Amino acid sequence: MKLNQRYVRVLVLGGFLLAWQLLALLLASRSLPSPLAVLETLWQQLVNGELLFHLGITLLRVIVSFTLAMLVGVAIGILMGSRKAWDNALDVLLILGLNIPALVTIILCYIWLGLGETAAVLAVALNKIPMVIVTLREGARAIDHDLLQVAQVYRLSRWQTFRSVYLPQLYPYLFGAARNGLALIWKIVLVVELLGRSNGVGFQLGNYFHFFDISGILAYTLAFALIVLALEALLLRPLERQVNRWRT
Repeated sequence: MKLNQRYVRVLVLGGFLLAWQLLALLLASRSLPSPLAVLETLWQQLVNGELLFHLGITLLRVIVSFTLAMLVGVAIGILMGSRKAWDNALDVLLILGLNIPALVTIILCYIWLGLGETAAVLAVALNKIPMVIVTLREGARAIDHDLLQVAQVYRLSRWQTFRSVYLPQLYPYLFGAARNGLALIWKIVLVVELLGRSNGVGFQLGNYFHFFDISGILAYTLAFALIVLALEALLLRPLERQVNRWRT
């Protein structure tokens, strides 16, 4: 079954690339370079070192912003989901955070904190934190309190109860927030770099845009998308299977 799923994925990807290649040949336009042209640009940028440098800068910003957003969002989400008073008090702020456009947050951070790394990372984290809070709040609300009572019967300490009973029930919500975070944060990081940084993938995309270099735009987009897919396949999925073994 797993093998069949892999074949289907390969066939879908191959079909997409073939359709792209045929459309590029049919249109013969600079606005739609072929996959081979994009791969050639990708290889050139990789060889001269530009690609690795800018990818590394962007990836570092993604990791720092992601970590900050998850730590703050998880803590507040659990607090709101388990304490009604905190939920009522912070709900209005949460709604505001969810609905303020990312661009507004980025611009304000740059104006208030300057065009530096602190403003860039904080702008990205602030846009992601409300979504983490919402996800973990729902997880905390769905906790099975009967299991917590069993932990009390066996006289487990608070830390043991949290680690062995409470936290495992939150794993699906944690991984949901993490996946959503990776998909969203790197997109916001690109906007942050485009508006106020002098390096990174977003900065490079802005340069390519000014010269209408579609091959360069797609090459950098492909490179970072491959990194995100690798993180999903090599880190998140194996880790999720490991921590959710108790459910099987």
